[in-house]
Amino acid sequence: MKVAKFGGTSLANAEQIKKVCQIVMADRDRRLIVVSAPGKRNKEDTKVTDLLIAYAERSLAGEPTEEAKQAIFLRYREIVADLGLSAEIGQAIEAELEEVLANKAGLSTERFMDAVKAAGEDTCAKVVARYLQSLGEVATYINPKDAGMLVTDEASNAHILPEAYAKLATLREREGIVIFPGFFGYSRAGDLVTFSRGGSDITGSILAAAVEAEVYENFTDVDSVYVVNPNLIANPKKVTEITYREMRELSYSGFSVFHEEALIPAYQADIPVCIKNTNNPSAPGTMIVAERGAATNGVSGIASDGGFCSIYVSKYLMNREIGFGRKLLQILEEEELSYEHTPSGIDNISVILRERDLTEEKEQRIVERIRRELFADDVAVQHSLALVMIVGEGMRQSVGTTARATTALAAAKINLEMINQGSSEVSMMFGVKAEEADRAVIALYQEFFGGEEPVVSSSSQAASISV
Repeated sequence: MKVAKFGGTSLANAEQIKKVCQIVMADRDRRLIVVSAPGKRNKEDTKVTDLLIAYAERSLAGEPTEEAKQAIFLRYREIVADLGLSAEIGQAIEAELEEVLANKAGLSTERFMDAVKAAGEDTCAKVVARYLQSLGEVATYINPKDAGMLVTDEASNAHILPEAYAKLATLREREGIVIFPGFFGYSRAGDLVTFSRGGSDITGSILAAAVEAEVYENFTDVDSVYVVNPNLIANPKKVTEITYREMRELSYSGFSVFHEEALIPAYQADIPVCIKNTNNPSAPGTMIVAERGAATNGVSGIASDGGFCSIYVSKYLMNREIGFGRKLLQILEEEELSYEHTPSGIDNISVILRERDLTEEKEQRIVERIRRELFADDVAVQHSLALVMIVGEGMRQSVGTTARATTALAAAKINLEMINQGSSEVSMMFGVKAEEADRAVIALYQEFFGGEEPVVSSSSQAASISV
């Protein structure tokens, strides 16, 4: 049994949905299908999820919603009509969607927003099931509540509950093709709760683990994972095989092929994951596995992500002061901040945070508290940082990786604000100014993978683009 998840671009219109259904019918082992909400049809288009969020925000603000609602209905009307489904089917699906959008009474802001956002996946799943039925397939839409997708009660940030897996495992016994909406589950109290954005990947991974799938296929709009952002390098090398740990590191660092939390259930159940292209399903794609053979190049991928800042703290004899690090992190905890990294020296430490989490008011309080409570000699906050990461299981056996990387960055005249290597030696991270992130990625790619020409000039100051 295979679990196949199709992303928003794979379901953006009727033509794409027809491709999806042909892919499903071409392999009878693809019996559990997870769908996202319809995505963009072109670069100027709007995702259905964004249309739904816009509707919910207007509704919550007490503003007119009819235009926003009709924009959502129009997308589904066009899809239903272009698939050749009957008017009765279209009306029934639209009535169910209307009920969700109108059901604000008695719901908190968070509950209403989650319910509206989830309607994109839920409605799309019903459409896909109806279309497969029109082709003569035994296909069934199933609601996550009925399937047993039990999650924590954290609005827009749900996590699967352990007891859900036993109930979800029974999906193996269902006849025909099961169409399952991604992105949401239900709390023990029966309330709809969504995963974080991009959570359809999480749904697919959970289901693959629950039914002990042969493979979890994640269909998107690229033939494979590339070792670097193809918007930066023309024709970058493809990754044919990569480990869970490498993919997790790259997802954290800016790869947008996979939601960074999505691999956890598949990883824990040792289910291989294959990333494939809906528009070119015969391409082998990229396999994500627990272990792989030694690679000739120790580096598997390079990525960058912006939006970071650092709090630099210096104090003479810091290394002799018991509890200094704990006290520093406790200040952040009391300000409800999580940290990303903590590179340090004997008399200094830097704490790397997501810049979006550090408001001006929090920054002022934190700096004052560090000076007052920890008697620091110097405290400084640096904004607009990017983290550039090179990832590869083979780096543990490769001599000179750090030297090659820093030499390449120096040759590109990129100043390093930070260097950090995890104890697993699977990744190496460089902190740079945000405007230099693209040039850093290009320099590292050319050092480790060869001479393909950059799409973005290495001398430009272009903004970082996620893979």
